[in-house]
Amino acid sequence: MSTTVETVSAAARTAPAAVIVAIDGPSGTGKSSTSKAVAAQLGLSYLDTGAQYRAITWWMLNNGIDVSDPSEIATAAAKPVIVSGTDPAGPTITVDGEDASGPIRTQEVTSKVSAVSAVPEVRTRITALQRSIAAAAGGGIVVEGRDIGTTVLPDADVKIFLTASPEARAARRSGEVKGSDLTATREALIKRDAADSGRTTSPLAKAADAVEVDTTELTLSQVIECVVTLVGEKRVAT
Repeated sequence: MSTTVETVSAAARTAPAAVIVAIDGPSGTGKSSTSKAVAAQLGLSYLDTGAQYRAITWWMLNNGIDVSDPSEIATAAAKPVIVSGTDPAGPTITVDGEDASGPIRTQEVTSKVSAVSAVPEVRTRITALQRSIAAAAGGGIVVEGRDIGTTVLPDADVKIFLTASPEARAARRSGEVKGSDLTATREALIKRDAADSGRTTSPLAKAADAVEVDTTELTLSQVIECVVTLVGEKRVAT
């Protein structure tokens, strides 16, 4: 276990109000909306780790890196400077000083991010960044992603794994993108799931001690209430 992970755990134990919350799950399960709302409601910092992988993918596309070549990706992994703001009311992300919050959400980045994030050197770089941000969040933090509870912060105080049916997830994603095709969106999500779950390094997976929450039939408010309750129970028990 790394020293950084131990530091995060110690910080969580010594500050009564501080708590490290890991929220994992595939795309379209409500991770971002839930995580930001929970962090805001509980006065915690917030980190969207997926945005960091999107950011490094966007940088590589902009800098002529062949994202179909793992060795080229590995060589470039340490070059971009990625800075994540952790205010849940207005999370930010910059790459080499440039605001990347909009550009990282393009379809081009979405279609390439799984390949880039599967490269071990990329995951090592971004995981170290994520751990340093969590360690610096003295008041506690909600971290959302795909391998937070299993790899990035295995000692997180609360671990949640959100799931939902492919149909529900596709409907949510299609609602976010005007004019998108529901069937194509569903197929893209399933393909992304397979890529994320099947990669060798830090695959998408539910931690053994995570609480699974199926959001298919739940409203966003219900999911938020569920997570807030779980965090509250942890604080009382600590």
